[in-house]
Amino acid sequence: MPQIPSVERFLPGHFDVDRHHYPKVVHAHLHPQLRHFMTLGNDRIAERVSHLHPKADPAFVSSILSEPMKHFRWGGADLLPVTDDSGRRQMVVIETNSCPSGQKSMPRADEEDERGGYRRLIEGAFLPLLKRRRLPEGGLAVLFDKNPMETSGYAATMADLTGEPVDLVPCFDGDPDPSHRFDDGVLHIRRDGQWHPIRAAFRYVTQRPWNRIPPTTRTAMLNPILACLAGGRNKLLAAKAYDMLDAELRPRGLGIDTPETIWDVSLSEVPMWVQRMGGVAAVKNPYSNAGQGVWTITNEAELAAFKALDHPYDRFIVQALIGNSSWSSIGRSGRLFHVGTLPDKRCRIHVADLRLMIGNGPNGFFPVAMYARRAREPLARTLTGTDDSWAMLGTNLSVKRPDGGWDSQTERLVLMDTRDFHRLGLGLDHLIDAYLQTVLSVTAIDRMCERLLNSKGRFRQRLFSTLTPDPTLLSELAVVAKPPEAS
Repeated sequence: MPQIPSVERFLPGHFDVDRHHYPKVVHAHLHPQLRHFMTLGNDRIAERVSHLHPKADPAFVSSILSEPMKHFRWGGADLLPVTDDSGRRQMVVIETNSCPSGQKSMPRADEEDERGGYRRLIEGAFLPLLKRRRLPEGGLAVLFDKNPMETSGYAATMADLTGEPVDLVPCFDGDPDPSHRFDDGVLHIRRDGQWHPIRAAFRYVTQRPWNRIPPTTRTAMLNPILACLAGGRNKLLAAKAYDMLDAELRPRGLGIDTPETIWDVSLSEVPMWVQRMGGVAAVKNPYSNAGQGVWTITNEAELAAFKALDHPYDRFIVQALIGNSSWSSIGRSGRLFHVGTLPDKRCRIHVADLRLMIGNGPNGFFPVAMYARRAREPLARTLTGTDDSWAMLGTNLSVKRPDGGWDSQTERLVLMDTRDFHRLGLGLDHLIDAYLQTVLSVTAIDRMCERLLNSKGRFRQRLFSTLTPDPTLLSELAVVAKPPEAS
């Protein structure tokens, strides 16, 4: 287990641009096309979407973009630019994250404000929570279990915008002496040997967060654990949430574009579904993130290696694999394959995804940050049968160290700046499509959050266990039912 840092207190006026961004970002200039996109506004985006999708009424699209979310107010989608055999391009949602990274990788849209997207998100999505009635007494905090570069940036920004101190509190899985606890639904944090109540908290806790934070709390939280369980950290339930909303959207000219997904798959059933998709597929542990728990299967050796692992959970999802035109999965709607980067000087094309972070407040959604990541190895035209498919298809930058800590392979980061952005070959309409897909995926998960609450706002654990029939996950969730005693 990595060494756990102590609680750090941030006072107003201490935002440090060098501490909260990658070095290559500090002096980067946002590409003009990205700057234009960030200032379009939802009304113009809705008009463009309805123009490109004639069955979609502009008022309907506008209502989706302007809808305030009840639970899931900060999210990020990982999207792949793909095309099909007829050449139709689209942005496909691979997963949606309830604690997305992105601020440290985003050049500032406003050159005059060094806090950039940090301010945009805190101002638009977090500060409105402080106006809620019946908040408990207490201070403000940021909980985190990775990414100290961004979490410290959020803490510093919160201190600036509220004019009060903000505590940055470690919340690591397996910590034998945690610096947080919940008493009657109120978060308390330990600072200088004393416990202090917290009225509102920003949460960047990503590794099995449900085993130490309750699904709902009296402390206002961006985002509540409910958003993780409903799909933000639960790919299985996310797929079901997308499917439910998609049924409403398709007759009205919109939809959530995802690879074909089979859920509730047992380990013994995985080979059958891989074969059904043409012998290539993506298999996912539904509850992991940061590129962990994802296996790309393109040959018998990769399938055998997956089956031989000691898997902590009992259920998987199997998705159609998006590869090259000659070796993608065969789904019900045909075959999708990667657009990839523009060819480099050696005429190599790399797989690249797009992370789009959005916030949501009283006036609806707004874009916050974007970056892209490319795979380590170029995309092969054909498979040899001994390929390392993850090296060609895996884009996540996070690498887990043996001690449980995290490193990042920033050499594969593609910035949205004047130097890198053109490598992606994306136009303004692709960015609009990515934004719309992210909004729809977050909306689907927010609606699933509502289904998981009863009329009194309490978590419906029995319904959740029916929708996510995984005993290991349910046992982890049960841990937080009885909060630790006060010390």
